[in-house]
Amino acid sequence: MVYKKFAFSTPFLRGYKQLRIPIVDDDGLPAWPDVFPLEKIDELRMTVGARHFSAQMMLNFVPTDRARLDPAALRVYDDEFDARTGKIGDAVITGVAAYWDPAGGRHGGDNSVCILIYRDDKNRRIFVHDVMYMIVDDNDLHPLAHQCDKVLDFMARHGLRRIAIETNGIGNALPEIMRDVATRRSMPINVIKITNSQNKETRILDGIEPVLTTGRLYMHNRVRASLLCAEMADWTPMGGAAHDDGLDALAGAMRITPIPVRGGGIGPPRVFTATTNFKV
Repeated sequence: MVYKKFAFSTPFLRGYKQLRIPIVDDDGLPAWPDVFPLEKIDELRMTVGARHFSAQMMLNFVPTDRARLDPAALRVYDDEFDARTGKIGDAVITGVAAYWDPAGGRHGGDNSVCILIYRDDKNRRIFVHDVMYMIVDDNDLHPLAHQCDKVLDFMARHGLRRIAIETNGIGNALPEIMRDVATRRSMPINVIKITNSQNKETRILDGIEPVLTTGRLYMHNRVRASLLCAEMADWTPMGGAAHDDGLDALAGAMRITPIPVRGGGIGPPRVFTATTNFKV
């Protein structure tokens, strides 16, 4: 418990004292054990992340410009999603989300990124399972349609029929193009339009940092070998990173409502053959 005296210039605040009571004292004991026992405090820390916990619960503000996304904090895995059991390894998956942050896809421009994540909401874990960075030929007359084909292939590989598309800027026309391409391929899909108005750096920081710093962000080895880890290492909340399109797509996927997953409820269809060797 700390009292701090301030000499404010405003007369009615002159002599004002500030009372600061961190949720945990210097000895590691909770300030209000009946309301916030250590188990609940640990749960809060795991939910909001170290930086927010320090600022909001310990009254020790950490400037935003000091925040980083450290790839070393990622948990790497090799297991594939098992549609029969609804698991990745021993993790019971509760939801899946595919998100496309589109761009022109030209060489030297912004990256057009499609990403797939699975969720284990019981343990608040996120599994970054696959990512695709798309580049089209500079002479391509139909770059968006060809990107739609690639995204549909990506969805088919994972047995998905729903995708969220960020419709800011170039993405405004994509939902209709995507539906047209899917119709020609006889592939029924559901497209969710996403419009973002929040600052990109804020979206990335608030979406990814708490999960990453608390050890709840998992990444498949194939994603770890992509540009996404390089983006993490270069990124700062002050902006200016050479590329952050994959991080923006990941933050978008983490924010949207996922498709519920149950064992046997998602993935490529299984083929059953009936036994016809019988006598009537």
